Amino acid sequence: MTDLPGVDASFRDAHRLRKTDEYSSVFAFRRALKGRWFIVHYRPNGLDTARLGVVVAKKLARRAHLRNLLKRIVRENFRKTRHALPPHDLVVRLHAKVDGATRAMLNEDVSRLLARLPR
Repeated sequence: MTDLPGVDASFRDAHRLRKTDEYSSVFAFRRALKGRWFIVHYRPNGLDTARLGVVVAKKLARRAHLRNLLKRIVRENFRKTRHALPPHDLVVRLHAKVDGATRAMLNEDVSRLLARLPR
């Protein structure tokens, strides 16, 4: 999961889900992979790259700095592995409280889920 020379590892607007309809279509496709703290909902998008949306509910992460940290962890994992991911729309959602979890454990959970996506 290191930056490879010659590989575009940016996270531009073209790599993001923005509209409610885009999120809704991923949830409606009803395919998901569940990890310890996160769930990845996915749907083939017919584009040449994967796109990402992140949902972190206040119910599970009360403090804003924690929600922002979780979103940064997910986006960074996606950014580093996007070149190897299938062309799917992804919504990564927190599904369990992260009490006692380290950053390394959260990173591992996200990277395992992204690696399990069907090609």
